[in-house]
Amino acid sequence: MTAKLPREVIIFTDGASRGNPGPASFGVVITDPKGKVLLEHNKVLGSQTNNFAEYTALLEGLLAAAEGGAKVVTVKADSQFMIRQMKGEYKVKAPGIIPLYQQCQKVVPMFEAIEFIHIPREENSHADRLANEALDRK
Repeated sequence: MTAKLPREVIIFTDGASRGNPGPASFGVVITDPKGKVLLEHNKVLGSQTNNFAEYTALLEGLLAAAEGGAKVVTVKADSQFMIRQMKGEYKVKAPGIIPLYQQCQKVVPMFEAIEFIHIPREENSHADRLANEALDRK
């Protein structure tokens, strides 16, 4: 999934789960600040919770940005719960999510600057579509 990326990128992430838990997947879109799509990625995760899918999407997006050389990152997701956890506003208590959260926290210092922004679902349609396409392919 690694591609050479510019210094500044925006990562859109979304997780999907049909049932909770149930068949799950994620979608990640990385764009430049003007909205040009630089990378798309989606994957089926098996039977998982929606939060697991959301955090897996975040981790995959962060790793791709770091591996691609991005230094200034804005993460946009429609999971208000995940965004607030990453900002330190909510604690992560779910045992199945803690390891993913910790992995995300290890990647964050690789960037010079990072911002986590909650966006409405309709502004995250590309990542949502990728997550659902992965499940539909299965």
